[in-house]
Amino acid sequence: MSEYTPVDITPPELHPSALARHVPAWAEAAATPADVHDWDRRQAAALVPFQLDHRGWPMNPRGRTGRIGRNLGKWGENQAADPIVVAGTGDQRRLLLITRDDIHQEAIPGGMVDPGEKAPAALVRELREETGIDLAGHRPVILGTDLVDDWRNSDNAWVCSTSALYMLPVTVTAIAADDALDATWWPFGSLDELDAAITAAGRTLYTAHRPLLHRALAHLADAEGHGGSR
Repeated sequence: MSEYTPVDITPPELHPSALARHVPAWAEAAATPADVHDWDRRQAAALVPFQLDHRGWPMNPRGRTGRIGRNLGKWGENQAADPIVVAGTGDQRRLLLITRDDIHQEAIPGGMVDPGEKAPAALVRELREETGIDLAGHRPVILGTDLVDDWRNSDNAWVCSTSALYMLPVTVTAIAADDALDATWWPFGSLDELDAAITAAGRTLYTAHRPLLHRALAHLADAEGHGGSR
């Protein structure tokens, strides 16, 4: 059996020496999972159940990632909210995506749930902050909670998301802001159609969001089928 040699992905600002001087607003002060003292509460509140290893450190529910350290706000589960906004139906259906400023890829306009915040509020806040669209008066369809294959995931820190589907009759004006470089409505009859449109524009779809978009399409196909539009 080959030796496991994961790569430490901790950025400089989260190294113990840096945290001793200054804790970024988006991160907890714990230099290692051993410095966290509320694992019982975190496990009870987790979107996806996880266990602790023999040291009392959290273990990624999907197993080894090849990465250790922390490039996220918290050790263990980091909860996110992903609002999937679509407009129109059938061949005229469009999907709203942003261009993320960290990886420069097309993604759902979501983000991390703030301390003390619930997922429904985070869905509305993130969408408003990144696109200028306020859907506070809309009730979305909660599609599920998933461990997302985020590029920052490690063996001991990872992202789990609540994804929700917002259905609008027509597109509305979206203006990129906050963590978004651009906000665009894309054809969304299928993932193949979406891929083709994004590729033709010289852009790339964020792979981690593909399962969430696939689930949204399945729900839309079922809803339109029952509505007699298929």
